[in-house]
Amino acid sequence: MNFKINGREIGIGNPTYIIAEMSANHAGSKEYAKEIIWAAKEAGADCIKIQTYTADTITLDCDNEFFRIPGGPWADCNTQYKLFSKAYTPWEWQPELMEEAKKAGIDFFSTPFDFTAVDFLEDMGVGFYKIASPELVDIPLIKYVASKGKPVIMSTGMATLGEIELAVNAAKSTGNNQIALLRCASAYPAITDQMNLSTLKNMQELFDIPVGLSDHSQGSLGAIVAVTLGANIIEKHFCITREVETADSFFSMNKEEFAQMVTDIRQAERAIGHIAYGPTDQEKVSMTARKSLFCAKDIKKGEKFTPENVRIVRPGYGLEPKYYEDIIGTEALVDISFGDPIQYGMFKINK
Repeated sequence: MNFKINGREIGIGNPTYIIAEMSANHAGSKEYAKEIIWAAKEAGADCIKIQTYTADTITLDCDNEFFRIPGGPWADCNTQYKLFSKAYTPWEWQPELMEEAKKAGIDFFSTPFDFTAVDFLEDMGVGFYKIASPELVDIPLIKYVASKGKPVIMSTGMATLGEIELAVNAAKSTGNNQIALLRCASAYPAITDQMNLSTLKNMQELFDIPVGLSDHSQGSLGAIVAVTLGANIIEKHFCITREVETADSFFSMNKEEFAQMVTDIRQAERAIGHIAYGPTDQEKVSMTARKSLFCAKDIKKGEKFTPENVRIVRPGYGLEPKYYEDIIGTEALVDISFGDPIQYGMFKINK
């Protein structure tokens, strides 16, 4: 079931909707965040996405074993509270960033992580929402977001089929059917051979809603393959340059890489095209490369066609080879010279 974002239809039969995720790549600078918005637009993104939380709304300021970060790319932050304190996008910036996106001519939305974030984004007038993979199990949050009656894009990293079904049903229970599901590997960076992109088509068939990919893998291979498998939405973390180090920069696409991905996606869409049989416009000039029936030895009027004087050869100016057996043994109605294509009117049809 397709839906619309700012008047643009999302779903089967429409161009892929491409989201640039800013996340923590603003590096603590509002002005740099604005530069990222313009860079995303220039790179061909349809939308810029941010995240709306504070350390206090997403976790607890606690350093016991449950809240420590034991390893991985963010281990230097020690605790979840420290990580989110470093990575969050200040709320006071967000109305300005939304206005900047409007100036740039690019869609803008956010991922809320609690009810207060939803209320804040509603006051801003955000037109649609994202549910992050870890929040897919936060059914109260999903219901609250969906109750606003706006499109909801949900990532499904780590989720079982049962958990996805529960989340979709929770959103629909509010009367909101504007839902999309994104395949996601919640690893940073994700390993390509564990992305299982075949799941995309299965999700679309099971839930009859637009599907896509929230891609944490490096490079654009996953995104391109996802589009060929029917992805309607692609989301990638975006930065201008990875030389500005942030919590997300190491697995984010820079501007040039993102622009190339957009170009490749659009080319892939053209290559997918639509179901069609018969020669395309570009193939019509190649039709003569086919084989056809030609006179291989001078034939006099009244003489019979034989395997010696009729052959199936290139080019394709004569009758199609399927008529060969019908012609052999019939009489020529006219003189035919070596190298002439065999045409209707040259032979007597046996009844």
